[in-house]
Amino acid sequence: MSKSSIEWTESTWNPLTGCTKISPGCKHCYAERMAARLKAMGNANYTNGFELTLQPHMLEKPLEWKKPQVIFVNSMSDLFHKDVPVEYILAVFDVMRRAYWHRFQVLTKRADILEQLSPLIDWPENVWMGVSVENQHYTFRVDHLRRTGAFIKFLSLEPLIGPIEDIDLTGIDWAIIGGESGPGSRPMKKEWVLTLRDQCVREKVPFFFKQWGGVNKKKTGRELDGRTWDEMPTVDQAMPF
Repeated sequence: MSKSSIEWTESTWNPLTGCTKISPGCKHCYAERMAARLKAMGNANYTNGFELTLQPHMLEKPLEWKKPQVIFVNSMSDLFHKDVPVEYILAVFDVMRRAYWHRFQVLTKRADILEQLSPLIDWPENVWMGVSVENQHYTFRVDHLRRTGAFIKFLSLEPLIGPIEDIDLTGIDWAIIGGESGPGSRPMKKEWVLTLRDQCVREKVPFFFKQWGGVNKKKTGRELDGRTWDEMPTVDQAMPF
């Protein structure tokens, strides 16, 4: 388990590492930069750098962590990458089901594969399933997510690199919004954020504003209209106990 600086989670777990880019939101991938750094530091899990690599020795780690955690799954990869064997994906879900005292957050851009495999997954109630949507052109991913058997469905509208107008939030339990950070980051306009915030408030979807982003995200902060927005799905709604 690695403690995470990501505002909407507590820890990360990477039973696979590495990925490939499939849409504009991937352009300045933080995981790719971090993988290069970890490889240079001699971290054994990143011998292959950012090439997709299964890490079977990491599979059962959450079962060893006795303190309940909110765990972001595959912060350094995408569980539904086309080259990940279906059996391995199901093994990850099996571990999450057995580690029932944790809350797992899974996020993918490969929403079509997610929907395709959903009938094969015995969906645990402690798994939150999300898709990334960076602009209007990729809102089709929400439709794929909506058709899955996940108990809690969420959106990561990050990095938000273009406006998203009137997104269909039917069946969506949570929305995270954030700007791009780091070298070469693309700006996010306030009106894009307010449009989404107002829709979430109107439709009673918990809204989490992660950051404005930019080269120095600490400097730009995460306040919106003079306050922070840290809403999450309620515990009663999201947890099986």
